[in-house]
Amino acid sequence: MTICEGQARKVWRRASNNVFRTKKMSAKQIGLPLLIALLMSFTLATCGGGSSGSPDPGPAATDYSNSAYWLSLPRTIDKAVDVFYLYPTAWLNSDSGPQICTINDPSMLVMAPLAFQRQATAFETVGNIFAPYYRQDNNSPVDRLDVIGGIPTLDGVAAFDYYIRHYNDGRPFILAAHSQGATVLSNLLAGYMKEHPDVLNRMIAAYVIGFPVTDAYFAANPHLKFATGPDDTGAIISWNTEAPGVPRGTNPVLYGLVGRVINPLTWITDETPVSNVNNLGSIQLNPDGSVAKDANGNFVLMNPSADAQIDATNGVLICSTADEDMLSPGPSPPAAYPRGVYHTFDIPFYYYNLRANAANRASRYLSGQEKATK
Repeated sequence: MTICEGQARKVWRRASNNVFRTKKMSAKQIGLPLLIALLMSFTLATCGGGSSGSPDPGPAATDYSNSAYWLSLPRTIDKAVDVFYLYPTAWLNSDSGPQICTINDPSMLVMAPLAFQRQATAFETVGNIFAPYYRQDNNSPVDRLDVIGGIPTLDGVAAFDYYIRHYNDGRPFILAAHSQGATVLSNLLAGYMKEHPDVLNRMIAAYVIGFPVTDAYFAANPHLKFATGPDDTGAIISWNTEAPGVPRGTNPVLYGLVGRVINPLTWITDETPVSNVNNLGSIQLNPDGSVAKDANGNFVLMNPSADAQIDATNGVLICSTADEDMLSPGPSPPAAYPRGVYHTFDIPFYYYNLRANAANRASRYLSGQEKATK
């Protein structure tokens, strides 16, 4: 069995466990025969069926030895740390049920680089950025966390494992992801990092942005911890941004969960309102999701920039200075988020603060390494 095949089967087992964790149901409640039937049908649907008379080994991971399946591979390694990045949902279709795109889906190949530009470039001054393409769910609300726990997580884990074995060369690294990518990253942290504590020890930080990481998640994964200050290393950082007054339960990216939140203007977890005078720069986006640039190619900044206040009760970060009518007016077109949900702007609102914080955490980690070797 290859490493990728082994990881595939482990991820598949975790995906089945997620049915209980996410839905908070017991085997008796869902019915064990029904669960088995659902998992078998999903396997057959995504893999094209199994051969007669032999057990289906489950889906195969993407072959990440093929450089065509990488969105970003550094030409030169000129920094002391790496960044491994997973982009958000970058393809959509009209099917209301779950669909998984191919690894070379034309729309994903267009949209993923735009996400990289508005998100991953925040880290380009900090580390060598590695970013795989991975097969994605289509944003269908049907059993979405379970579906993402299958093929998308399978590819995300396979890509990270290949990166560790062939590209990393022992360097410390930052993990960064948004939305569906952050969901995949949360699965990777729970599974792969538990099985590879030596790799976890090299993790500077994990920015799991745009997906709620809950108290229950940390209780189930005691090898992980949430950051509580700007200097913490080996910790998870997360937030989901909304305007004031968004009704609870209407933000679809929260999945009804209440996650832990850190304030990206102070990098602490209290609920004190923080003025946008602390914001180093929010970046403007074009309608297609690309970054707005001036005539010299520099990123255009929002005016005013974003402020930030944690709402711990609802597990969200509140921004009151953004123009809600312009940035999140409501579901028009239908694929847009509900009014006041600033999901697309989770990183652009706090772009330069994120860059500075990643640099600080990397510096703290490297300083700790240097002291440990003396």
